[in-house]
Amino acid sequence: MDTPEKPRGNESEKAAVTLPGTVQKIIPPSAADHKEKAQIVVEGAVPLYREIRVGNVLENKKTGEKVALKPGAEVDVTIDAEPNATTPKKPLRKAG
Repeated sequence: MDTPEKPRGNESEKAAVTLPGTVQKIIPPSAADHKEKAQIVVEGAVPLYREIRVGNVLENKKTGEKVALKPGAEVDVTIDAEPNATTPKKPLRKAG
């Protein structure tokens, strides 16, 4: 997804988690029809899957201006899901 997605439905009903991340590097387009990517290291993720790559185009919410991330920038990575895409989590049993 290269552009910010517009909110759908009632945002307050969605389950969400936000993890801190850091922009590790900016990856230039490999061809004319490809877009620049930002590689982000997500803290708290499984080591093999810590790095994600996303299109490096964001929108300033106040001005509507298109902006790009810089290497080293601290970011929040948010995952949210509609209620019908989740299930209640059962508590873990303590050993002993």
